[in-house]
Amino acid sequence: MRVLIVEDEPYLAEAIRDGLRLEAIAADIAGDGDTALDMLTTTAYDIAVLDRDIPGPSGDEVAEHIVASGSGMPILMLTAADRLDDKASGFELGADDYLTKPFELRELALRLRALDRRRAQNRPPVREIGGLRLDPFRREVYRDGRYVALTRKQFAVLDVLLAAEGGVVSAEELLARAWAENADPFTNAVRITVSALRKRLGEPGIITTVPGVGYRIDAHTSPGPAGEGGGRG
Repeated sequence: MRVLIVEDEPYLAEAIRDGLRLEAIAADIAGDGDTALDMLTTTAYDIAVLDRDIPGPSGDEVAEHIVASGSGMPILMLTAADRLDDKASGFELGADDYLTKPFELRELALRLRALDRRRAQNRPPVREIGGLRLDPFRREVYRDGRYVALTRKQFAVLDVLLAAEGGVVSAEELLARAWAENADPFTNAVRITVSALRKRLGEPGIITTVPGVGYRIDAHTSPGPAGEGGGRG
């Protein structure tokens, strides 16, 4: 389990990190909201431990970002306030658990393990086809054993295509499922993202264009001229 601790009190943050490591829980520290958002973008964490009162974007804003990302990452909020209204507002933002300061590190570790068990029970299945492996839970992609770094949008598009199990997915459906509901239907974002995704995945091309219809995953595609097998577009 890997945890992100978002806490602006250095001594407390380090004490939490060191205590969790003794419990065999890996932990990183972000001392402000901006750092937390950067770390969430570059590293796959299992759980976020958020202090609500931090510099920059608040813990509440970081929680909103996590929920909006659709990652399903559990959130445990830390606060000095023990009022029911404060806890209620935290749960409304998407928190899965709450711990009031001061607290015992042992209790924090127990709560984190409980959250991790709950998440494990709801893990989406790993998708595999033609040497391509996508793990929605850890948001990781491998091609023939090679790790492939993808942007959030590229990952979302690939996830939709793999879920179709070889079926054709239209550009309109990709736009609806991988972008916001109010995305411009005339945008070329899908074509650009699919093109970039093909480059990231490498050869032989595995995303086939079905002219006038959409895109599909073809596990049996072999390299060929544009428009054949792994056609571009």
